[in-house]
Amino acid sequence: MGKEVEEREYTADDYEAFNRCIHDQVDELKQLIQTPTFDTDKLRLGAELEVYLIDENSSVSPVNLELLALLKDEQFQTELNQFNLEINLLPVDAKGKPFSQMTKEILTKFNYLWSVAEKLKTRPLAIGILPTLQEKHLASEYMTQLARYRVLSRELSKQRGEPFHIKIGGDENVDLTVDEVCAEGANTSFQVHLMVKKDQFANVFNAAQLTLPMALGISANSSVFLGRCLWDETRVVLFKQAIDDRIEEQSGWRQPARVTFGHGWVRKSAWELFSESVNLYNPIFPIVEENQKTQGLPELNELNLHLGSTWPWNRPVYSPEGNGHVRVEFRALPAGPSALDMVANAAFSIGMAVGLESKIDEYMARIPFRFAEYNFYRAAKKGLDATILWPQKYQNKPVEIPLKNVIDEMLQVANDGLIALSVDQEERDKYLGIIQRRLAVGVNGASWQRNTLIHLRQSMSNEKACKEMLNQYFSNQVGGQPVSEWERCWQ
Repeated sequence: MGKEVEEREYTADDYEAFNRCIHDQVDELKQLIQTPTFDTDKLRLGAELEVYLIDENSSVSPVNLELLALLKDEQFQTELNQFNLEINLLPVDAKGKPFSQMTKEILTKFNYLWSVAEKLKTRPLAIGILPTLQEKHLASEYMTQLARYRVLSRELSKQRGEPFHIKIGGDENVDLTVDEVCAEGANTSFQVHLMVKKDQFANVFNAAQLTLPMALGISANSSVFLGRCLWDETRVVLFKQAIDDRIEEQSGWRQPARVTFGHGWVRKSAWELFSESVNLYNPIFPIVEENQKTQGLPELNELNLHLGSTWPWNRPVYSPEGNGHVRVEFRALPAGPSALDMVANAAFSIGMAVGLESKIDEYMARIPFRFAEYNFYRAAKKGLDATILWPQKYQNKPVEIPLKNVIDEMLQVANDGLIALSVDQEERDKYLGIIQRRLAVGVNGASWQRNTLIHLRQSMSNEKACKEMLNQYFSNQVGGQPVSEWERCWQ
């Protein structure tokens, strides 16, 4: 979705040409993955951090294009709404101290962004959803004025044929309709990429799916939307509803949602996920261009463009760089609360996916895919207080157990996975230790926000409480300590 497009109406011929192209390219990718030289480069990690821009009153600051002009740094990119930016981190080798490098770059880029944003009386903030966001901010006037976002909104609205309905229950409730897809831009995330060898991809991807509830529960940081306490990771339900372009079919069945946990376990290779996307989803941007080659490898621009208009919580990404590779993009982790927290979440997620790779068959035989999906939504809704379906010794029926117990179990699995990637012991101890400490005190960003807000409501209005909670959150983020060490005024 970082690609600029021409704003025009598309014809039936455009869609037919694009559809033929992506079907041909997915067949080409299948052959490419099978070549002996594919994915022979050393493994690397990468990440993208989406941030809010807020003003002096802790409300949104819709200045992203003006800010980008001042930054003059291609690692900063636009997002759907004018009050968001994305920071693209440089890839790092998986071996050694990748997470310390990632943390250092986040802080360096954030400090630079801060220094430039001050000129516009703006502050950057990493948080899953801004608690002071108002319904008026979800309108088209706050959309970034670039063609790709206008076309995205137009095409999704056209396919849906009616306003988008946002209905979320939790400790409190939200029920509203919006005409544009701008509500999707309320969500900001820390998206992590891991290169995976082709013969391990299916197992690593399945392990990433299976362990996603643990990663999400411990990292949740999006409990307040429009001033109301909802899911611990409200982003999950808001994202799905905000761009749900489906309409009821006369046959009684519905197309799969563009935001999805997935449709089943991967059987053999990454190609299945690309083919699934091509065959299940209508194109949004039917743009065919002349494909170039990088060192003889096809760029598959149309296929990548199409994949970029579907949003599974874990997604495959093809790259023609070097000898070519496919990587897993972990998309469910929220932005914030601190740089150390975000990178610890990445280390835990990656470690679990790699650490469970050799045993994933045993788990898949005992956990049907629909159970894994159930676990994901339970973790999104309840965070560390969730219970999930998880196999037990000598079981003869599914049993729900506390998510916290499984996270504790997965810490050793994550450590084993990071060992397999040749991550240094000091690095493993530091970042998994942050997860362990968060688990021990029972606090993540979501519970800190919710409990602080509820406490502040006792002495002030909800509007003032949201602003005060956000100011405390902001100060803690600037301080740099993990959320497990933040002061808890409700205790």
